[in-house]
Amino acid sequence: MTGSQHGDLIVSKRRLVVTGKGGFVGTALSKAASDAWSDTFDLIDFADPETGKSPDLRDPPALERAIAHAKPDALIHLAAVAAPRQAKEEPATAWQVNVMGTFHLAQSVLRHAPEARFIFAGSSEAYGATFNESSTPLSENAVLQPWSAYGATKAASDIMLRQMAKDGLRATIFRPFNHTGAGQSPTYVVPAFATQIARIEAGLQEPVLKVGNLEAKRDFLDVQDVVDAYLMAADCDELMDGLTLNLSTGSPVAISTLLTMLTDMATVPITVEVDPDRYLPNTIPIMSGNNAKAREALHWAPNVSLSQTLARTLDQARADLNNSSQ
Repeated sequence: MTGSQHGDLIVSKRRLVVTGKGGFVGTALSKAASDAWSDTFDLIDFADPETGKSPDLRDPPALERAIAHAKPDALIHLAAVAAPRQAKEEPATAWQVNVMGTFHLAQSVLRHAPEARFIFAGSSEAYGATFNESSTPLSENAVLQPWSAYGATKAASDIMLRQMAKDGLRATIFRPFNHTGAGQSPTYVVPAFATQIARIEAGLQEPVLKVGNLEAKRDFLDVQDVVDAYLMAADCDELMDGLTLNLSTGSPVAISTLLTMLTDMATVPITVEVDPDRYLPNTIPIMSGNNAKAREALHWAPNVSLSQTLARTLDQARADLNNSSQ
């Protein structure tokens, strides 16, 4: 740990490493660690001392050097092939990065920072077909039956890290449900809608919002609530090693409801039109998780309302459009 001086009091801060900190969640997490959590964490640059660059998860020696150099007290592992579509198109890369990369990173932590808390950003996609076998939000005891290539890589890493916890890895495995917010790529549903609305408001697109399948129900969280859970776990010494935790609201929302909420925030009338090219069959109608375990273990609860999340995302889409036109 590092120390900071506050008057006559020296406060120890945890050395925190974040992989994938340039991504959507990583950006939000790095900001939170440097702002609201700045008295708790010292965000350490994660780089291979030989190159000065972030190590590739497919390069075990570089990971070894980076961990040995950083000496973290906690590590939050976000880096991954994170888009399900990309994982489907490039499955070999997804398995190499998401599973073997996670394995080599965890092995490096065991060797060079064995007391560090290893926080893994898994996914609710690991449950897969099990969602169709339950009429209630799934608990962490539900069977992992991944449907997608992405979900399979996350399920494999989930199981692997729980086994490694038996060998001493201080792992906490999260299974976050859909999370969104300002800064997310428009390849995801909420920012995709928000970007179209911003373009319509600016007169750059006809007032028709083209959509795909709106029937699915998903359990949406704000990225800030997910980030808070990761940082809470990184600051908690009492968690059982190998613990799995859902991050969810327990209240799934139809994509059509999200769209209505967003179009109600628009400054101009908008017509919604189903685009056959965007319409995909709905293999899992409802995905929702029980968050009781995270509430008990971390005293965590989602704090940002869905309407706040949507408003922030739409405002960001407007700002991005305005900045790009200047």
